[in-house]
Amino acid sequence: MIISALLTAVGLNLLFTVLLFALYSILRKQPGNLSIYVPRLLASDGGTQTRAHFNIDNILPSVGWVRAAWQPSEEDLLASSGLDGVVFMRIFVFCLRVFSVAGILGILVLVPVNYLGDQLNNIDFSDLPNKSIDLFSISNVDDGSNRLWFHFSAAYVITAFVCYLLYNEYRYLSTKRLAHFMTSKPMPHHFTILVRGIPVRGGASISSTVERFFMDYYPSTYLSHVVVRQTSKLRHLINDAENAYRRLTHLKSIPRATQNGGSSAGTGGFLGLFRKKDPVILYTKKLEDLEENVRLHQSEVNMAGEEIPAAFVCFKSRFGAASCINMPQSDNPTEWVTEPAPEPRDVYWPFFSTSFMQRWISKFIVFVASIFLIIIFLLVAAFIQGLTYLEQLEIWLPFLKNILEIAVVSQLITGYLPSLLLHLLSSQIPPLMKLFSTMQGFIANSDIEKSACGKMLWFTIWSVFFANVLTGSVTSELQIFLDPKNIPAMLAVVVPGQASFFIAYVVTSWTSVSSELTQTMALLSHIFSCPCSRKESNGKINVPSISYHSEIPRILLFSLLGLTYFILAPIILPFILVYFCIGYIIYRNQLLFVYTPKYDTGGRFWPIVHNTTIFSLVLMHIILIGIFGLKKLPLASSLILPLPILTLLFNEYCNKRFLPVFRAYSAEALIKKDREGENNPEMTDFYEKLVTAYHDPALMPLRRSFTSNDRHSPLLS
Repeated sequence: MIISALLTAVGLNLLFTVLLFALYSILRKQPGNLSIYVPRLLASDGGTQTRAHFNIDNILPSVGWVRAAWQPSEEDLLASSGLDGVVFMRIFVFCLRVFSVAGILGILVLVPVNYLGDQLNNIDFSDLPNKSIDLFSISNVDDGSNRLWFHFSAAYVITAFVCYLLYNEYRYLSTKRLAHFMTSKPMPHHFTILVRGIPVRGGASISSTVERFFMDYYPSTYLSHVVVRQTSKLRHLINDAENAYRRLTHLKSIPRATQNGGSSAGTGGFLGLFRKKDPVILYTKKLEDLEENVRLHQSEVNMAGEEIPAAFVCFKSRFGAASCINMPQSDNPTEWVTEPAPEPRDVYWPFFSTSFMQRWISKFIVFVASIFLIIIFLLVAAFIQGLTYLEQLEIWLPFLKNILEIAVVSQLITGYLPSLLLHLLSSQIPPLMKLFSTMQGFIANSDIEKSACGKMLWFTIWSVFFANVLTGSVTSELQIFLDPKNIPAMLAVVVPGQASFFIAYVVTSWTSVSSELTQTMALLSHIFSCPCSRKESNGKINVPSISYHSEIPRILLFSLLGLTYFILAPIILPFILVYFCIGYIIYRNQLLFVYTPKYDTGGRFWPIVHNTTIFSLVLMHIILIGIFGLKKLPLASSLILPLPILTLLFNEYCNKRFLPVFRAYSAEALIKKDREGENNPEMTDFYEKLVTAYHDPALMPLRRSFTSNDRHSPLLS
């Protein structure tokens, strides 16, 4: 029954995946006047030419886009998506290398060894259909059998291979990060720091206090500063103005006869007494009033607005800015607190309006809310996991007993529905985690996404992996961690039993990663909000950016599943390898032709990937200690013990060797870069732009075109 359910899931997902690939191939070749959600593609291709005649090629799928995504080099990807895009694709490269070798060992060595065992002879054959996956797992190997040494050797081989690849990737990306910095143009955030906790004494303003402090202590390197001001009310006014402008633009694009119910403007009502006012005139007046209010508030903020004890301080050299960051500025550690400034486009301005105490309280609230969310999801996952057991489902929902007796229905419910529901529920969590991270007080969008990525990672591991493992066949699931000595033995019992569920989960993911190609939800939203008949060929398209905080944890979950089940149930490895192959070409296409980066952290997501892979290896070792103990091979259990210790020591070495490169650039690199720019005549222009680089966008002047032919000009500069 389990294998039948898995085959059903594989067939359905292969069908959906092929259909999505065909849909994208068709959409990619449509004429330029058809509204499709591939903005970077349209921009890079210059927009395909509009054809007035029918062309059969436009409705036939092709794989030309695969070649277009495969051919560009890593340098092209770096130019298109930044170093973060390169790191993201290196995750796929790393996983493909790991699971190619793991797949060869698992399928050619471990699967035959498992299948030739006869441990299941001790189990009632009447229950054999429900244990069919176990025939290919370590559960089928006899207790105390010498064949278990194949699994022992495979554990050492895959651990050594993964650590070797991790070291090479860490070294390669750290070198890439330094090379990218050394060849980059002068960037404002390399010369700028953020100062918080500015003390104000004697009635002086924050601006004068900052200038006096840095002129006294950094007279040779200090350039200028920008004090952060309270602009929350002004930002609300600007949002209202932007909404009114978008509404006015939409009204101007609609024929006047349509706006007035088929009559000319201003001719409605009874005998001309009750005429409806022209909505264009109403919104024009509303927009003018909002613009005037915005200008007045901007003047008030600039003249006597509330200053926040924070400022962006600019220096004449990169080394000057870095030296200010890396040492305390005051005897009181809560004053003159310095940190690296993000890119100007990366600054998250709204949170500057909160105080230190508000940030501290919000961090505590977010911590409690995150734990509460995980607990709620654990309960939901427990219910979903119960769908894999028909007996339990019949107890919960007795009125479905007759329906569940149908073979096809039971196969879909037990093999496909649980993993599909888990995917749908998990997709709703990333926005919540990003909201939680926003509340914590980060002043950069990249920091918000990095924090959300960490939250999503732990949420995914606990709520998808451990929740489904612990809600399987044991009655006291949560008690497993109350006695640390029993953790390996308990995990050795419950983890292999969920192999069939996670295989179905991986197979279901083929469809989800394929839907990334067509941007299915965004495509439907775009079609319904901007019908093809009304959309102008030169309409403005909002280019999306990739959500690293949701995509990286998803990839790392499959890496964890692959490493965990490599020894236990290696039959899962081909399905995981297919996922990474599909994901590699799809995300490469998206990064090159669809997404555009909103920021670049310089590859700082890689340490998260490295640490999570180390965690996956150690988890595999802990489970193996329990497995060999249950299989009555205590010598193998004892000899596995050095593996997690050596793996953690390797991780500590990598963190000491490479992690500092991802946290800050060395003095050697900064001084070399500063010396290169000493005789560069372009530095004068750069310093002039640097002075205004960190001005709050809410204080920038409004710009609006009053001509009807330029409706797509931006409201704000």
